[in-house]
Amino acid sequence: MDPLEYARHDGLGLGDLIARGEVSAAEVAAAALAAHAITNPQLGAVIEVYDEALDPPRPGSPPPPFSGVPFLIKDVGPDFAGRRLEHGSRLCEGFVGDRDTAYAQLITQAGFNLIGRTNTPEFSMALSAQNKLYGATENPWAPGFSTAGSSGGAAAAVAAGVVPIAHASDIGGSTRGPAAWCGTVGLHPSRGRVSSGPLESESGFGMQQSFVLTRTVRDTAAMLDRLGVPQPGDPFVIRRAERPYLEHMGAPGPRLRIGWSADPLMDAPVDPEVGAAVERTALVLESLGHDVSQAAPEIDLTAIDRACLEIWYYGFDRWLDDFAAATGRQVGPDTVERGTLRFYEFAQTRSPQRLLDALEELNTIRRAVGPFFDDHDVWVSPTCAQVAQPQGEFSMDVDLPPEEFLYREQRPCQYLVPYNATGQPAISLPLAQHSNGLPIGVQIGARPGEEHLLIALAAALEQALPWKDRTPALHVSRLCRGTETVVGDSGR
Repeated sequence: MDPLEYARHDGLGLGDLIARGEVSAAEVAAAALAAHAITNPQLGAVIEVYDEALDPPRPGSPPPPFSGVPFLIKDVGPDFAGRRLEHGSRLCEGFVGDRDTAYAQLITQAGFNLIGRTNTPEFSMALSAQNKLYGATENPWAPGFSTAGSSGGAAAAVAAGVVPIAHASDIGGSTRGPAAWCGTVGLHPSRGRVSSGPLESESGFGMQQSFVLTRTVRDTAAMLDRLGVPQPGDPFVIRRAERPYLEHMGAPGPRLRIGWSADPLMDAPVDPEVGAAVERTALVLESLGHDVSQAAPEIDLTAIDRACLEIWYYGFDRWLDDFAAATGRQVGPDTVERGTLRFYEFAQTRSPQRLLDALEELNTIRRAVGPFFDDHDVWVSPTCAQVAQPQGEFSMDVDLPPEEFLYREQRPCQYLVPYNATGQPAISLPLAQHSNGLPIGVQIGARPGEEHLLIALAAALEQALPWKDRTPALHVSRLCRGTETVVGDSGR
């Protein structure tokens, strides 16, 4: 299997070829590493290739659906025992996790071949996968533009054809933002859908979910079946769909009440072409038989940001101190970037009472958003208000107060964090392309526990507004053929 053929298949497609004996897992691994070698000098998405990547695990009988399929781990938790976990930081350089999380175990059980690790911003806090330890990941659609963050290395690798599926995580939009800016599929599952065990009860006080980035809706659905598995000791078990999520692909779904809006949530504009993509999506959904109206939930983004600063950064200083103790380093300008140091100092001033107040504020926010979903089954909005921004606009190497830092990052990505605050599922789909050639993500959100509605709608939109034939400039197929593209090339 050569890299060109390899990059044409999604994860389930590769797994099927391997299961039927048409290609071996080792041949697929070799093609993946060749795809990495072709793209990474310009892309910078993969920061480590594992020595055993060419020796994939032997499948069981019958083999799991993703047996032998190459998979990349994001350079943050959840831990994979024996793998480096550096959080894109000089402070954590060389740090190795010593225990598998439930997520890691489920990925292994799914049959994946772990081939390496992807780039992130330092401690997953910026809208670009760049750091002083490994440098910057380029947007595959336009070198010189950001991938968003924090799963930017993963999104770039998937979009470029290096792997069909990669680990992602999302506490404030870190799966969906990169999906939108890099043109991939990114689902943020419901709170508690993917276990944080056994090391944590809930990650980020319930705001964070680990999942994946993919190129196809069916891979996303199949991964939800594999990862949405309750684990012993989980604090609660969220309702599952009556049928496997993969069975919601192409199945006739109910007539839904759909609200859509592209109005800004703060004093920051929405790109007119992004807004037009949302409206077009609404019209397509109406043509598919759904009841569609222009409407939006009540979202106080200022209140969400105020709460997030307390929730995300309570204990952040102690977390960094623990890494410093483990690596024999000290937190300071030689080990962390300027923005990270400002957040470290901010965290040292927080109190338990502020945290408790912020958690109560999230309750108020959820109660305000909830009534919208009494009258509507889903909400359609932009994923991001703007398409990918130039590289360097966002990084941790900025000397800004935390409040100003967060406000600046929310301007292009204002639609992301509300779903982390409410615990509802949301998916970003690459349904359009800007006149400058960059992808436009459209976000669809549903009630807690109703990912099956998102899968069914996403599958229908994948058919109505297909994206599979759009490929970025830094894609295996283009680089193999020596094709040169720039922003403005549609990639069709």
